[in-house]
Amino acid sequence: MAHSYSSMLFHLVWSTKERCPLILPEIKNRLYGYIRQIANDEDSKIIAMNGMPDHIHILLGIKPSMNLSDLIRQIKTTSSKWVQKTFPEKGKFGWQDGYGAFSVGMSTVQAVKRYIQNQEEHHLKQPFQEEFIGFLDAHGISYDPRFVLE
Repeated sequence: MAHSYSSMLFHLVWSTKERCPLILPEIKNRLYGYIRQIANDEDSKIIAMNGMPDHIHILLGIKPSMNLSDLIRQIKTTSSKWVQKTFPEKGKFGWQDGYGAFSVGMSTVQAVKRYIQNQEEHHLKQPFQEEFIGFLDAHGISYDPRFVLE
């Protein structure tokens, strides 16, 4: 075969430092636009993005040569610095140290997009902590419950 083809999609989830509700309406769209630009600059594609004041969900497509953890570190570091510089009145904005990255198959892309787009409705029924533990369980990822949400 003369060419290589791939589809590498991930549902990413991480929260603000100490789950502080810092992604407020007045910064949300600009922050998401900035994150989208970081991904574009790194030759990755954000398919869907939304969240709540204390966490974010991103459906992301990457190339096989991309190191996912390096890309997430770039997004989190650069966007944190941008928020601190652009909105100094919001205090010390930061993301938690860890993240969740869950593989997504093409057959579930539309369902994941809907899930991400309907975060506000979803969180009327389930808090972030239960949501994140549910993702870990659904993907068979082992974790120590004492430390998973630090």
